[in-house]
Amino acid sequence: MANQNKTPIIDALQSSNWNREIFQSLVDSGLDAVHVTVAYWHDCRETLSAIGKWQRWFRENDDLILQVKSVADIDAAITSNRTGIVLGFQNSSSIEDDLALVETFHTLGVRIMQLTYNNQSLVGTGYCEKNDSGLTIFGRNVVSEMNRLGMIVDVSHTSEKTCMEAIEYSERPIAITHANPRSFHDVGRNKSDDLLVELAQSGGMIGFSLYPLHLAGETDCSLESFCSMVARCAELIGVNHLGLGTDLCLGWGPEQLEYMRGGTWNDPDRSSDLPPARWPQYPRWFRKNEDLHNIANGLRRTGFVEDEVSMIMGSNWYGFFREGFESR
Repeated sequence: MANQNKTPIIDALQSSNWNREIFQSLVDSGLDAVHVTVAYWHDCRETLSAIGKWQRWFRENDDLILQVKSVADIDAAITSNRTGIVLGFQNSSSIEDDLALVETFHTLGVRIMQLTYNNQSLVGTGYCEKNDSGLTIFGRNVVSEMNRLGMIVDVSHTSEKTCMEAIEYSERPIAITHANPRSFHDVGRNKSDDLLVELAQSGGMIGFSLYPLHLAGETDCSLESFCSMVARCAELIGVNHLGLGTDLCLGWGPEQLEYMRGGTWNDPDRSSDLPPARWPQYPRWFRKNEDLHNIANGLRRTGFVEDEVSMIMGSNWYGFFREGFESR
């Protein structure tokens, strides 16, 4: 168990252009663990290189960060005043068409994998596709292997039918690490109330996103509006299924955003339906890790009691990771 004097603070998704300054901000903010994106559209070889970069960062910044493979590592981060880093993928492209690579990446410390990013993958359908074919045969095998190993299934960018089928097929609870209810802001990346109910009934978790395009009013979204959304979701599915997945992206230029949108298969000259690649500005009350306390205070003002604030700020993810990271 974590130090009884410290309630874990956990962010279930950040995708920054990492450096020592940002690692220091994690520690200064009081974050005990954060799930970071290692791969988007990367193939196996590219992903191995990205993990190698993280291994170097762990070595060179071991006074600030450490790798998380179990909640015991989160406990170690708390007691040593460091931030634990959970390696994860926002796509299944890293395993290509080889089921054995799931275990390979698990051995390297990857503990979360999103089934799809925005488009159709070999595993399932992304939310941008017009035709939702659901979980594939290969996808069912991948989910089973992730269940066996203790790698959390993430469906944040996944289509409705594929999400539902992942919930149904998975023998373990799954996660939406970074999204919001579509009833709060009606965009494709957010999730329907029906899906959230199914997620909660199966024991799953949602991490609320602060990425502006996921918020009602986008950059102008107020803290009060965001926290009211959390309260409505607590009424819908229960506070024990709620956490944060801020989707904080620091230090990137427009080229990275273009890559995140479409990898190397997308021709930006032919994507006239997309606006120019320009990072949106986060709301004024959350623009850096040190602003996490604003969310906690907003939840208190909205009516959440202290135990509930602690659950949303991290203890729910702590319990979910404790079970989800265990192999079978």
